[in-house]
Amino acid sequence: MKFNATARSVQGSSASRRLRRASRVPAIVYGGNEQPANIELDHNEIFHALRKEIFHSSILDMQLEGKSQPVLLRSVQWHPYKQLVMHVDFQRVDANKKLHTKVPLHFTNAEISPAVKLSAAIISHLFTEIEISCLPADLPEFIAVDLSNLRKGSSLHLNDITLPKGVTAVTHGKANPVLVSVVAVAAEAEAAAPAAEAKK
Repeated sequence: MKFNATARSVQGSSASRRLRRASRVPAIVYGGNEQPANIELDHNEIFHALRKEIFHSSILDMQLEGKSQPVLLRSVQWHPYKQLVMHVDFQRVDANKKLHTKVPLHFTNAEISPAVKLSAAIISHLFTEIEISCLPADLPEFIAVDLSNLRKGSSLHLNDITLPKGVTAVTHGKANPVLVSVVAVAAEAEAAAPAAEAKK
């Protein structure tokens, strides 16, 4: 995705407030072999871009002073209660260096799994994204997770999914965390009913 940025020479909280009143957003881009650079963005453009999942998990094409720079979105500060973007951080991308970032998980085929069709269970997503390491050229927009084989009482671990070529998962703590579990709600409800009657 492409977005436009302008160099920002004036810094400080008062300058940032003036920018926001003019529908501009203060931002910064850092990393690589260059010094951090203060930039500003058009609020409407960045607001609508941030609503798209791909903007959060792909290499972005930043147009700054007539030059194109590949960057990665790193953080966004929102107003506490208004739909306003307050500040954005971007990181420059080096094509030859691995990056660490989070990508969303796209779950498919839950409705045809034995857990849902045969056991009337509910599939609980414990993770909606995972952290990965890869070269910029290998960065996926998302990782597909097929749930068609899930059965009652089973779960899906990180090691059960196939990562794209060149991509490795980065875990903190558990080496093979559970991504999805099957909750047998119907069975639990049936078991609880006699106990509830006995208490009356």
